[in-house]
Amino acid sequence: MKTVKKAIIPAAGLGTRMLPISHAVPKEMLPIVDMPAISYLVEEAVASGIEDILVITNRDKDAMESFFDYSPEYESRLALSGKTKEIERMRAIADKANIYFLRQKEAKGLGHAVGRARSFVGDEPFAVLYGDDIIFSQTPVCRQLIDAYEAYGRPVVGVKPVPMEQVRKYCSLKAEKIEGTENLYFCDDMIEKPAPGKEFTNLSILGRVLLTPEFFDIIDALPPGAGGEIQLTDAMAEYARAKGVTALEFEGTRYDMGSKLGFMMANVAKAVTHPEIKDDFIAFLREFAKGL
Repeated sequence: MKTVKKAIIPAAGLGTRMLPISHAVPKEMLPIVDMPAISYLVEEAVASGIEDILVITNRDKDAMESFFDYSPEYESRLALSGKTKEIERMRAIADKANIYFLRQKEAKGLGHAVGRARSFVGDEPFAVLYGDDIIFSQTPVCRQLIDAYEAYGRPVVGVKPVPMEQVRKYCSLKAEKIEGTENLYFCDDMIEKPAPGKEFTNLSILGRVLLTPEFFDIIDALPPGAGGEIQLTDAMAEYARAKGVTALEFEGTRYDMGSKLGFMMANVAKAVTHPEIKDDFIAFLREFAKGL
């Protein structure tokens, strides 16, 4: 079994739920306190042992590439002020991993975006960290998936139970708990955005999966699915029906960075732990809440 060293971050979506700001700023570059959302995905991957990361973008998202690069202009200005720690921090961001960028030239769905990474992946297993999903956890969720992959030798999908009325916004898994475990399931089918009455369970994939190279042939042969797009869930469902996948109910809290509410919740969650501002911010929240 090959070690998981590669990850894909699909980040080509337009972010229409975050309009009007997403018209000018990629939603992946919106800040969670003082770091853009995408940096938390990169940090999670690196903390999980990932060495090579491919970000799938589109033509309006050059700001992401600039963020993970050196900035001679800023470094010169900071050096004049003796701010060497700030220079070191900025360089550390760029040096975290080998980060590559590839454009999805047509908006054909998540499956199509992942399919663009075939040459990057080669014959290795790979993690996919969905660009809209920020997860704060004790153990990086990507690492949790890698551990499950190494234990069972099957592709892994990160899941959480969601209210049944919300399942049709995501997907629904046909899954049974693996004997002797608390948070692992064997899944042999799933459906993307199920119609009412077509759900299997209230377990839905939320933001993290670990796949193997054979998925690329499945993706290439897929017809358009929900929304007329090539759905990654459809590829995973086909694989699950043939061989089965592991579903991991991961530890951590997930925030939907494609929504205004999720964006604000993630900022509050991070601000109350941020070493520079947490005490003052918590005091502000307590005082502010008195007026609600």
